[in-house]
Amino acid sequence: MSAAWDIGLTTLLLFALLALLASALRILREYERGVVFQLGRFWRVKGPGLVILIPGIQQMVKVDLRVLVIDVPAQDVITRDNVSVKVNAVLYFRVVDPQRAIIEVENFLGATSQLAQTTLRAVLGKHELDELLSERERLNLDIQKILDSQTDSWGIKVTNVEIKHVDLSDSMVRAIARQAEAERERRAKVIHAEGELQASQQLAQAAEILGRQPQALQLRYLETLTVIAADKNSTIVFPLPVDILGPLVEGLRRHGGPRDAG
Repeated sequence: MSAAWDIGLTTLLLFALLALLASALRILREYERGVVFQLGRFWRVKGPGLVILIPGIQQMVKVDLRVLVIDVPAQDVITRDNVSVKVNAVLYFRVVDPQRAIIEVENFLGATSQLAQTTLRAVLGKHELDELLSERERLNLDIQKILDSQTDSWGIKVTNVEIKHVDLSDSMVRAIARQAEAERERRAKVIHAEGELQASQQLAQAAEILGRQPQALQLRYLETLTVIAADKNSTIVFPLPVDILGPLVEGLRRHGGPRDAG
């Protein structure tokens, strides 16, 4: 009876020792770190690999060092030009200091998410709708810098912020479409006016050159005849310079004047 009792006690002690050893051994992956507390006080950050703890005296909290992704829910934002929109974004960050991430904030995931939501509303509310739609890269950098500076004390590095979608009301979409159409019409008119200006300048230069060289004007007449003849029509055009008609008309007036008077 005593022998059986000794065997049972030995087996029990063996199982207790194995359980104690299992609770003392922890394995951390390459991307994990363990924040170890000894009697409630911070001791050190350990890992990766095999970590041995003193059961009942030391406790460990695992921290993932990989880049984490948080989907920022759609936020109601009123832009600087008083336009109400809904904007959602995505936030990328990682833990760079496990000690501060565990000690300085209760839940760094929830805290970072809430901070991202308030920062998104605050930053976008300082800009107009046109900037929100056309300058997302700059706004992303502004939000990232603000979040990174505020989460630095938590041991968190914000690597990227991306505005995903800007939800506009139907009336605002129609207004933007009308504005874009008016802008296109304005550009078309400006381009047409610039073309007319350039054409008038070229014509003025051509007239000046032809005025200095009468032979050039005659060559231009002949070129015009060549173009007309290429159409294979029956129209005959005889170009007569105006400077030739002037002396003829003046001569007719001189000869015809005295006869009329007699």
